[in-house]
Amino acid sequence: MKLKNAIKHFKLITHHKWVVFKLCCKIGEPWRGFMHDFSKYSPTEFIESANYYVGTHSPITEAKKDKGYSEAWLHHKGRNRHHPQYWYDESGPIQTPVMPYKYAAEMICDKLAAGIIYEGKNWTKELELNYWKKEREKIRVNEKIDDFITEVFEQVAKDGVDKVFTKKNIKMLYKKNCE
Repeated sequence: MKLKNAIKHFKLITHHKWVVFKLCCKIGEPWRGFMHDFSKYSPTEFIESANYYVGTHSPITEAKKDKGYSEAWLHHKGRNRHHPQYWYDESGPIQTPVMPYKYAAEMICDKLAAGIIYEGKNWTKELELNYWKKEREKIRVNEKIDDFITEVFEQVAKDGVDKVFTKKNIKMLYKKNCE
């Protein structure tokens, strides 16, 4: 592992956690924001991610290209309930249950923060909706959660983050789509 990449990766994940925290505070979930992604500092996740660090997108993507899988991702998704993959159970009677509100809310903050961090000055309010339209074809997620994410990012594309990311609005969208 190159020290330079380790430092850059540390800064990246810490900046990401900070943006998630601020977004979670806006929607009334500061504890979820504070607890977000602590596993990224664990040796299993940090070392692989630093080794595959590129700065423009997730190092997990690079690890999967190189090895066909990512130990960091397998570790991460099994410990972080804000990922839809945590909630997937292929042998369960309900393979993709509806995520509880606090994790679904953290998830949208995470997705938005990732776009903001990786895109930097090129980020636009339409970016998350466009990214989600592609991403949703690749992951298994409960259709109610899919509708929730889609509606949140449609609103962001139309009205911007500050207007959409309020406790009242995010709770209302979750109730509308998931309950």
